[in-house]
Amino acid sequence: MHKISYLYYVLLSFCLWSCTSKQKADLFITAKGIQLVSDTLQIVEAMVISDGKVLAIGTKEELIARFEADSSLDFKESFIYPGLIDAHCHFYGLGMFMQMVDLSGTKSIEEILERCKQFNTLKQPATILGRGWDQNVFETKKFPSNALLSKAFPDIPVMLKRVDGHAALVNDFLLQRAKITPDAKIEGGEFVKENGKLTGILIDNAVDAVEKYLKKPNREMQVKALLEAQDSCLAYGLTSLTDAGLDWPLMSLVDSLQSVGLLKLRLNMMLSLTQENYDWIEEKGGPIKKDRLRVAGFKMYADGALGSRGACLTHPYSDRIGHHGFLLTDLPQMEAWVKRLAEGNKYQLNTHAIGDSSNRILLNLYGKYLGENNTRRWRIEHAQVLQPSDFYLFKKYAVVPSVQPTHATSDMYWAEERLGSARITSAYAYKTLLNQLGWLPLGTDFPVEHISPFYTFFAAVARTDANGFPKGGFEPSNALSREEALKGITYWAAKGAFEEKLKGSLALGTAADFVVLPINLLQADLQQVRKLRASQTWIAGKRIY
Repeated sequence: MHKISYLYYVLLSFCLWSCTSKQKADLFITAKGIQLVSDTLQIVEAMVISDGKVLAIGTKEELIARFEADSSLDFKESFIYPGLIDAHCHFYGLGMFMQMVDLSGTKSIEEILERCKQFNTLKQPATILGRGWDQNVFETKKFPSNALLSKAFPDIPVMLKRVDGHAALVNDFLLQRAKITPDAKIEGGEFVKENGKLTGILIDNAVDAVEKYLKKPNREMQVKALLEAQDSCLAYGLTSLTDAGLDWPLMSLVDSLQSVGLLKLRLNMMLSLTQENYDWIEEKGGPIKKDRLRVAGFKMYADGALGSRGACLTHPYSDRIGHHGFLLTDLPQMEAWVKRLAEGNKYQLNTHAIGDSSNRILLNLYGKYLGENNTRRWRIEHAQVLQPSDFYLFKKYAVVPSVQPTHATSDMYWAEERLGSARITSAYAYKTLLNQLGWLPLGTDFPVEHISPFYTFFAAVARTDANGFPKGGFEPSNALSREEALKGITYWAAKGAFEEKLKGSLALGTAADFVVLPINLLQADLQQVRKLRASQTWIAGKRIY
């Protein structure tokens, strides 16, 4: 009898211990508000993290009762959001831009030249590379010529790219090295001439034709570029990015830097659509899907940019008689790639299309080979100018528009000059695009635009510049709500890369990637939002910034 009582006591004690013991975890976090995002916008006050993932969410009292964490953090009056995601940028391009002459904000060729001279004195480079000028902010609003540039730098190559990367100003030394003469022509681009003489301005494919004569950056420069770009991203709460087009050697370098822990960002990287890049990934066995690296899609270029009049329009530019822009990839080649990738059923295709003609071509090509109600999530990057009658094709063929709201507020000063008053109403039409599929990934296109995802949020919602111009917003009917803008830089951006179950929200089982901010994005003054930087940035439950 005594033995039975003792056994009963042991079993009862074990049962009580089991019922009251707490589950082990790595980190217990509380904050004024933890925004979960996903399909709905839910706010909780506590979150438990284990093995780099979200283990539990709920009230502080409830989770304290259930979990015992190795450490805890109370962010008090701060707010926590899922790690921010840029759905379309040029990560490596940003790093290289940081090693060039920054020509942002220059308002004349003289100012461009002065910055180049300062850079040359400081760095003494063998080649001068720069980026960021925009003729639309010059007093003349005309492309500059290279006369002063060639005089100042007669014996080293100089290439200065326009802000969008779709045009460049080069000196005579580089034109001569590339053997470009006044009678030179190129499909999908232009060597701009004036009075029969080369001006040094190159448009779209002409840039590529000359750029190949420049010395390529070595591995040391590439590593420096990637790591410096990462530092900038983390400072703005970015934990994940989609790089819109690189060649395979950069993919291998990124993979190696991630494997040794130097690159911590989660990267979805598009391969530039070339035969060499296609062969490389096929030899690797198809799409790469690692914890922090995804290479499962290609980037194709349909046309150029509106600012340099390379975007392909159905009707001529309003400010250049008879000029429609041009396709960068000819139609038979585009269709061959679309057909091949559609039939292969492995890869996502993401095509740069800005003009209404190129968008119409791509929407119909996608539809021809994917059909209706497909699940491939093929994307059109920018989707900037559309015919009103073509918007429905995004829904019909399940094509994802991937847009960059700061393009609207950068271009609004001159876009109507290019398009006219009728076409401008169906340009930068983000709300109309959102209404097609019900979701819309947002990016910056940095370094074309500023890196800050808070600029993206501000531009999407306010549709004004920093000074509140224009009053009421640029084409305000196409503004997004704050909730939509937040989803666009988190959950929908992840969904655009097939990764919404892994990141972009703080749902159970997702990566514990988050950003700590001092204000509530959904309630704070928009000007405050625009000025934000991250207080802290976390990836996989570790504080990185």
